[in-house]
Amino acid sequence: MEDLMLRFQDAATYDKWVSNEMKFNDPKVAEVLAEAGKILKNPDYVGDVAAIATTTFQDGGAGIVDGSCAMHRQASFIGGILAGDYGAEIVTPADTDVEGGITTFYFPGVSADNKPALGGGEFVGAFSDRPEVQAVQLYLTTADWNNKKASLGGWFSAHLGLDTANVADPVNAVAVEILQNATTFRFDASDLMPAAVGAGSFWKEMTAWVAEDKADKAVLDAIQASWPAS
Repeated sequence: MEDLMLRFQDAATYDKWVSNEMKFNDPKVAEVLAEAGKILKNPDYVGDVAAIATTTFQDGGAGIVDGSCAMHRQASFIGGILAGDYGAEIVTPADTDVEGGITTFYFPGVSADNKPALGGGEFVGAFSDRPEVQAVQLYLTTADWNNKKASLGGWFSAHLGLDTANVADPVNAVAVEILQNATTFRFDASDLMPAAVGAGSFWKEMTAWVAEDKADKAVLDAIQASWPAS
């Protein structure tokens, strides 16, 4: 939903959806859910639609390894999971001659110049304003630190000075390119919404949407009804 909301609507609309200034059952949200349904509820694309609700995100990508699935939309950490748990060989997009190699690509926008990015992130907080603490915080913002940290593996950032040559994981290297070239970035909507919605009714109702084929309108109305009054 979040990926498609950023693509079929603009960033300002996304922000209003997150804050509930635009209601969860607004026609613009309904439009996006219908677009999601064209993919997620199409058995020719996903096989057993109801099984989506009981398939872990780790197992969701297993079909790419055994060849039963062509594409899997997932976060950047999926490369490590597929390699570690399923023995996949993760390659760069340029490694087209690697037999059985698995690579990644940007989930496109609705036009060539529309390149939104959705993600999560970490923040550094300080509990002292001492000069040496501020100096460390400042150093963490430099290209020098970001490149050295990334070269250790298992980490990357959106720093424009981060060289993808220092990012060992091919999936993470693509993620860096996506972040550096994004026209818009937004954090995951469910993470920003009140917990009762983002970690509650949103999950519950979307599960019913795929597992029980609950109607779009009923799903959106139920989520909106669960939004805290304050």
